[in-house]
Amino acid sequence: MVFTGTRPIALVTGLGGFTGRYLAPLLEAQGYRVVGIEAAAQDCPYELHACSLLDREALADIVKSHNPLVVAHLAAISFVAHGDADAIYRTNVVGTRNLLEALSACVRRPKAVLLASSANIYGNTLVNPIAEDTPPEPANDYAVSKLAMEYLARTYMGSLPITMVRPFNYTGVGQSDIFLLPKIVNHFKRGARVIELGNLDVARDFSDVRSVVSAYARLLELAPNGQVFNVCSGQAHTLQQVLDIAARIAGYALEVQINPAFVRFNEVKTLCGDPGKLNAALGPQAQIALTDTLAWMFGA
Repeated sequence: MVFTGTRPIALVTGLGGFTGRYLAPLLEAQGYRVVGIEAAAQDCPYELHACSLLDREALADIVKSHNPLVVAHLAAISFVAHGDADAIYRTNVVGTRNLLEALSACVRRPKAVLLASSANIYGNTLVNPIAEDTPPEPANDYAVSKLAMEYLARTYMGSLPITMVRPFNYTGVGQSDIFLLPKIVNHFKRGARVIELGNLDVARDFSDVRSVVSAYARLLELAPNGQVFNVCSGQAHTLQQVLDIAARIAGYALEVQINPAFVRFNEVKTLCGDPGKLNAALGPQAQIALTDTLAWMFGA
């Protein structure tokens, strides 16, 4: 899309985070002026407002002053093992409500609002692959908070053009090593010989962050209001398979020590998504192979 005159605004919460940093250039290339909201000030090539989603009045002022045409709500506590349940629910549910309330009060409401939920809402379902109509079975506070956010968002669908995405696991350069794949890559890059992990048979549908944000940007343009989409590759890899791929790239294998502290009793064993609905809406999605994603991370 090419705009003339004053560029319309794309508001991205969590702009300075892992996903936001990759989404922003795509929105800019589409002709938007990108404006972000982050909990704390940080270096950023785009206009960034330091504001907590829980500061209802300040958030409303920022939204009102910019009156964005499109909104991507990425900000959240996204680490499943985060220890503060109160913070998870307040940020992921109350923070989202504050944002939607502020958007609803705009003189000109946005044409598209994309909310990032999570495939974790499906929990330990036996369905494989998982489609959007699979009943949710959240197995941890993070997943419950995201499902609650979805139900909350439905109460605003009469006044806002909301699209929800349920991304499965994704990774890439710049993701924190509190997440599993960057942790593995960083062990190899620094020449470590031993790594502590949990269950090696846990399987996840891993995508490349560049594929994920491409889907987000296209959904913001299409604006399929009231719809929910899995964002996934349709292929699951076990942790052992990830280790094997990384070992081939590095030229040696890590010794794995199972740390009981990393074995969660409510661990979701397998998450593999069905990208059929997304492909029907956007056309077949070009997927970056996990081997190529890991090679990119090794080379960074």
